[in-house]
Amino acid sequence: MTKENQDFSAHTPMMAQYWRLKSQHPDQLMFYRMGDFYELFYEDAKKAAALLDITLTARGQSAGQAIPMAGIPFHSAEGYLARLVKFGESVVICEQIGDPATSKGPVERQVVRIITPGTVSDEALLDERRDNLIAAVLGDERLFGLAVLDITSGRFSVQELAGWENLLAELDRLSPAELLIPDDWPQGLPAEKRRGTQRRAPWDFDRESARRSLCQQFATQDLKGFGCEQLSLAIGAAGCLLTYAKETQRTALPHLRSLRHERLDDTVVLDGASRRNLELDTNLAGGRENTLQSVMDRCQTAMGTRLLTRWLNRPLRDLEVLRARQDSITCLLEHYRFETLQPQLKDIGDLERILARIGLRNARPRDLARLRDALAALPQLQTALKPIEAAHLQELAGAIQTYPELAELLQRAIIDNPPAVIRDGGVLKTGYDAELDELQSISENAGQYLMDLETRERARTGLANLKVGYNRVHGYFIELPSKQAEQAPADYIRRQTLKGAERFITPELKVFEDKALSAKSRALAREKALYEELLEHLIGQLAPLQDTAAALAELDVLSNLAERALTLDLNRPTFVDRPCLCIEQGRHPVVEQVLETPFVANDLRLDDDTRMLVITGPNMGGKSTYMRQTALIVLLAHIGSFVPAAACELSVVDRIFTRIGSSDDLAGGRSTFMVEMSETANILHNASERSLVLMDEVGRGTSTFDGLSLAWAAAEQLAKLRAWTLFATHYFELTVLPETEGGVANVHLNATEHNERIVFLHHVLPGPASQSYGLAVAQLAGVPGPVILRAREHLARLETTSLPHETRKEGAGQSAAPMQNDLFASLPHPVLDQLDKLRPDDLTPRQALELLYQLKERL
Repeated sequence: MTKENQDFSAHTPMMAQYWRLKSQHPDQLMFYRMGDFYELFYEDAKKAAALLDITLTARGQSAGQAIPMAGIPFHSAEGYLARLVKFGESVVICEQIGDPATSKGPVERQVVRIITPGTVSDEALLDERRDNLIAAVLGDERLFGLAVLDITSGRFSVQELAGWENLLAELDRLSPAELLIPDDWPQGLPAEKRRGTQRRAPWDFDRESARRSLCQQFATQDLKGFGCEQLSLAIGAAGCLLTYAKETQRTALPHLRSLRHERLDDTVVLDGASRRNLELDTNLAGGRENTLQSVMDRCQTAMGTRLLTRWLNRPLRDLEVLRARQDSITCLLEHYRFETLQPQLKDIGDLERILARIGLRNARPRDLARLRDALAALPQLQTALKPIEAAHLQELAGAIQTYPELAELLQRAIIDNPPAVIRDGGVLKTGYDAELDELQSISENAGQYLMDLETRERARTGLANLKVGYNRVHGYFIELPSKQAEQAPADYIRRQTLKGAERFITPELKVFEDKALSAKSRALAREKALYEELLEHLIGQLAPLQDTAAALAELDVLSNLAERALTLDLNRPTFVDRPCLCIEQGRHPVVEQVLETPFVANDLRLDDDTRMLVITGPNMGGKSTYMRQTALIVLLAHIGSFVPAAACELSVVDRIFTRIGSSDDLAGGRSTFMVEMSETANILHNASERSLVLMDEVGRGTSTFDGLSLAWAAAEQLAKLRAWTLFATHYFELTVLPETEGGVANVHLNATEHNERIVFLHHVLPGPASQSYGLAVAQLAGVPGPVILRAREHLARLETTSLPHETRKEGAGQSAAPMQNDLFASLPHPVLDQLDKLRPDDLTPRQALELLYQLKERL
């Protein structure tokens, strides 16, 4: 415990220093270093005590009240920081930079780093399987500039988006840990509802300042080389991110080397609802099990896993890129080449994040040990890549350089299993630095030296009782009994007189003493300086190393997709120029993995003549599975992966919409039906003839008439848009759509009843379903037998009651409810419509006869 934290009040110099620093960071928790603890005071202490479940104490006085205080040991701060970051808190780390032993008054302190949810880079504070992003937005609903930074990899991208809908969909895809918006934006905008949103001063977004600081960061004259010179709003947002990153890291950011211009037109767009419904990397319960990512990811490195997740969330429309990936997977499957590469990739580790920590100068000794092992593994990987012919894989092999000098340097420098932190030394190998070796040798071998000296001096003086010793007050000494003190050699200098003994020092011992007493602290200082030098040397090589890491991550993903293709029986899809979506024996990749019985594969055929399928069949019959598997097959094809189908031929899609199931958005004050209608509206406004649309049970959340009318109108609109549409419904009335709309066909999933029990066959067959199996499904779900029997009675009664002739039962105050099949029984048939408009007197006998044949045909 230092003298300054033994007693303090609100007015001591130490607390004045605290307030000076705290006033610069009023909204963040401040970890204020005092000796071996980080202390928190006042409201920070109360908040931290509640969040971290640590003891809240009180010290000193402020305005007659005890000052709330909470502390954590500095050496175990990482675990506490991880929890705070998870809660979305930001923490200011305030370290002692002065020496407590020589300080007059409070030890000098300064803020060395600010840890925020979006700018953490420490391994212990991050999820290795997910990107940790920070985003900034500038502009208005006509046009937004969006910049996104991953400080843990150096990826920095910009794009411009029109309208809130596109911006919110992109934010949903990216899911940034923090979002920075200008302080002069109005309150209550949609973006502000996101967790981690904070306002920044408008001048942080100044476009001219941003342009200058970005050019300075990338050492370029302008931003033309990055293809984003004209994106002034996005550049303003990127400038804000760069300022924020520098402010939080308090160091240079050499690993941020370029800007990437992303375009919405390059991607297959998925809105937030579609992303959730398809369970790409998060299931509907918020977990990671049984998602597309969980089935498709067997990557060997964490950076490969993160890249695959990015691909799944951002499918592409660029056929050149997709075919290059397909060729790579085909090549890796030949001779099972991926089996050779995958174990070698496992030795590489998370190179991407290690390099980022080196760039931020907060790399730990174990990071350097992992980098050493990764560099040592690269030559063997290069050898394995040599015989591979695929052009894209050859490009990746070219970027995966070997670094013999760096590998040798790290091999020479870092011990095999270094400690977690440099704090106490013991990281660098013996033989790496002569001065360090000497200092460590003095420190470690002091005891042996003194024993050797004692033996030597006894022999030289002939005094058998001579002893060499040490005490904390007087240091090292040679001790002789008083009787023998007169026989001491001339070079013995008297240091201390004791009762019965005299203590001496010699010039040799004095030199050793000076060295030994300071050797430990000097060795630690020397080791830390050498470690910093090592980091600086690595920073000089950062650019090629980052390119290597990016190529390794992609090689990992492609090898993984080859392994998945073989293991899961996936096949290469074919992109064609003519509009079509044809799938033979398609399967749902996730459902197939969890089923204990064989998955029933199904075909799908859509082309210019058939653009929409109206899908009927029982609940649990497999309608949703059939629809989702179609979307997942199309999505996998658009990341360059092989797909779960015997064959697949498709044209490029621009968007995938899924309206499958809903739940209340209670926090947003929206019912299930409101959520459903919002999603339906989004689809009807934005779908094109190149979009894939999945609509499941539209209109179920309101009265039967309303719901059916809405579903019917929505289906007609989609048919007119000519989007690729799978429209599942329980409204049998919609099965007449093929008669009135071109490009629409009926299919159904079949089931059969056996002993009044339903058996789902999961086969997709042409035409509409012949009946509904609602009561059989209810029975299967465990609805009590008497309820099922009573329902059958109701059904029998309803089936005899048609809509125009509702009869009141005796004593009932209510009309009997109509049966769903008969709801539109009173509505005119298209043939009746035609007859109604007909004027028989205007027809010739021949025309009348032809019309009769036509009407007969239509009926």
